[in-house]
Amino acid sequence: MTDPMTTERQQAATWFHDLRDRIVAAFEALEDRAPGDSAPGRFEVTPTTRAEDGGGGLMSVMRGGRAFEKVGVNWSQVHGTLAPRAQAAMAARGVAGMDQDPRFWASGISLVAHMQNPHAPAVHMNTRMFWTPGAWWFGGGTDLNPCIEYDGDTAHFHDTLRDACGPHGDDYYDRFKAWADEYFFIPHRGRARGVGGIFYDDLNTGDWQADFAFTRAVGQAFLPAFLPLAEARMTQAFADADRDTQLIHRGLYAEYNLVYDRGTKFGLETGHNADAVLMSLPPLAKWV
Repeated sequence: MTDPMTTERQQAATWFHDLRDRIVAAFEALEDRAPGDSAPGRFEVTPTTRAEDGGGGLMSVMRGGRAFEKVGVNWSQVHGTLAPRAQAAMAARGVAGMDQDPRFWASGISLVAHMQNPHAPAVHMNTRMFWTPGAWWFGGGTDLNPCIEYDGDTAHFHDTLRDACGPHGDDYYDRFKAWADEYFFIPHRGRARGVGGIFYDDLNTGDWQADFAFTRAVGQAFLPAFLPLAEARMTQAFADADRDTQLIHRGLYAEYNLVYDRGTKFGLETGHNADAVLMSLPPLAKWV
């Protein structure tokens, strides 16, 4: 029997792949514009596969660029059977039928950028679709992680996201901003890892096309929200103390992703390529 939503799933996977291509091209173009004596950075692209079941993706990582110290832009399309721990986690979130049919399909794009210049903010973005025989939903979001905060940068980032959310739901920006503030909080440090953004999960209003349109809007908003900030800050002078601040702040990012991030846990538990799952970690960090 053919699984339902085959067409919709392929539409989503294709969209995420196309978004990946656009972001990679835009980041390499930023590298071309960045000052420096070294050659502009370029992405190394590696196909990935899951250890079990099926599917895989593309891991695209740039290291040691003019603007980017490390940036990963990953795309995946995977399917298979959820392991018992993942089944239990899904059932706890209210996903029906996990005990009868634990098959799943998922596709998405995941991005984390760590910048050379401490004045340029780190950033995260992901959007994804998840399907099981008993449910489907979208999730994702983006958040800005400056080690040196600038009110104007924060305002631009949030204003762009507010404009993207507005046409899809009057309360979407406020609701998903609050969700991001809660989700990206580091309890053991008693602080957020950055200046927030938006986050949403389990989005299923019953209208697949509407929810997909919103998820596309989030993806389309990313480059206008982030690129102007990166370009403006990548030429700003900085001191050794600024670099030290950057490395300490990156420690927060590493702690969050290894201890709390739901996507990291899911990727490792479902057997996806560990290097792809952990590409979000910074190349260097410091603890005091």
